[in-house]
Amino acid sequence: MATDGLKPRLVPALERGIRILDFVTHARNPPSLTEIARELEIAKSSAHTLCHTLTELGLLIRRPDQTFRVGPHVMRWANAFVQQSDVAAEFATLWDEETELPGATITLTVLEGGEVVYIAARNSAISHSLIEFRAGMRLPACFTATGKAFLSHMSEFEVRRLYPEGLPEPRTPYSVKDMETLLSELAMVRQNGFSVDDQQVAEGIICFGASVLDSRNRPMAGVAVSLPVDRLEDTSQDCIIASVQRIAARLSHRMGANIGLHQMTDAVPATASG
Repeated sequence: MATDGLKPRLVPALERGIRILDFVTHARNPPSLTEIARELEIAKSSAHTLCHTLTELGLLIRRPDQTFRVGPHVMRWANAFVQQSDVAAEFATLWDEETELPGATITLTVLEGGEVVYIAARNSAISHSLIEFRAGMRLPACFTATGKAFLSHMSEFEVRRLYPEGLPEPRTPYSVKDMETLLSELAMVRQNGFSVDDQQVAEGIICFGASVLDSRNRPMAGVAVSLPVDRLEDTSQDCIIASVQRIAARLSHRMGANIGLHQMTDAVPATASG
């Protein structure tokens, strides 16, 4: 029998285990065994066996109230991914070179579906009091500066397909609430060459982002600079935007993108409108 074009079969137990990890990772509250079995449509006996195995391997932790959260072994994989990721390594080499942004937090993300996943972050003591970005953290792409930078490279159809049931629940009163507003914001990103999260992720924090491009000049990561809104009075906004564009351009160049020298040294942005 010909098998050309057929996808390789998955190992059922492994596939269900990954689904459980994904479910626990994204759950708003630590789920119970019953919730896991019901939501994933897995027999409770099978869910029990899988959760027990994942717990023994350190991939899940069973809490005293018999609910589950992600275990520490997952971070070993996350750390290995960061260490083996060229863009993360290059990002790390730029941290100490960017001394023009006192009090700012610098982050690096990749896109996964409708979310961004943080793979590196340098938190400042000032911004840390409002929100702490950390490796492995996931946030809706439509609210974040790096996410908007990613989405700006997509067509309207592709953006709508990411959120077929509408945008996620707002994180703050400032979070974008509907698709038409998001598409309008993305048009501004394309026009200005940078993205803005004006308190959409955390109240009191504004972020400016830009795309890191690969050798095909396609977005492979997003970089953002975040700082408290009230510090914009003491800091040049244009300087911040130019810095994030310069960091993104330098990373893109190191990843093989066709980036002009002037983009890495003297980026001059359009004035941000928020």
